Amino acid sequence: MLGRPAEAASELRLVLPKEIVARLDWSTLEVQSGTFVSDELRSRQSDLLFRTRLDGRDAFVYILLEHQSRSDNLMPFRMLEYIVNIWNHYLRSQPDARLLPPIIPVVMHVSPNGYRWTAPMDVAELIDADADVRAALGDYLPRLRYVLDDVNAVDLPALLQRPLRPATKVMLCLQKIVSGNPDLVRQLLLLRTELRAVIAGPGGKQDFGTIVKYILFVGDIDADDLDPLTDQLGPEAKEAIVTTADRLRAEGEARGEARGRAVTLIEQLTLRFGRLPASVEQAIRDGGLDQLKVWTARVLTASSLDDVLA
Repeated sequence: MLGRPAEAASELRLVLPKEIVARLDWSTLEVQSGTFVSDELRSRQSDLLFRTRLDGRDAFVYILLEHQSRSDNLMPFRMLEYIVNIWNHYLRSQPDARLLPPIIPVVMHVSPNGYRWTAPMDVAELIDADADVRAALGDYLPRLRYVLDDVNAVDLPALLQRPLRPATKVMLCLQKIVSGNPDLVRQLLLLRTELRAVIAGPGGKQDFGTIVKYILFVGDIDADDLDPLTDQLGPEAKEAIVTTADRLRAEGEARGEARGRAVTLIEQLTLRFGRLPASVEQAIRDGGLDQLKVWTARVLTASSLDDVLA
């Protein structure tokens, strides 16, 4: 949702300093392709980079969404690392540049477990030194602060009062209430005004389908449990919920079949060619159902492991 400039702008206007909000050219806000999050952190972090203009000059806004339940104490260092990577990327695309564009770092903490953000806010706070040593080092210590939106520190009524676009507001609320919530349906009813706006908005059925998929996938709930909500939202919402539930069921069955085929294929290949390299086993487990069917069909006639996986 935040990958769309209008959605991102509604969040950024809320959390950035007012003097920066006034100076940014919101009409030029454009999402950039690629990610700067390392592979080992990608399961709990996702990021978005926007290019824009600040007082007529190039500028970037970097949003990092932090999904883990607890604060990341090294977040200032990670943000510094990501910003340097963004600058390197900029210099590769602008080899004649002699100055670096400003980058505004924003961290959104959206864990469903209720833990508030307690990590340091400045990279200088990570330097292991006594106060007198810090004072002596002075300007030689690196400094970098990030803007923090700790959604966990905002209760649901306050979050509903935020001046956000409906789709972004709904997704932030869902991050707080969906996981392990026995009172989920009642709280979803509190979102009915925003959900109606999502259905009527430019994203329409697609956005609402994304929302329903998140609710059914993360929440301990069935499509039929959402009937009180669809009674409020109308037949179009009911159709989207049923369609999404059927699609998730089919995807789950396909994943189950793929896992079973992967285990069988690993056993067959081990019997024929001996113990498999760990990388090969992982490639098989990650393979899609269609690819696994192709590999399985080659087992009996292949003369080598490469012949099977080619």
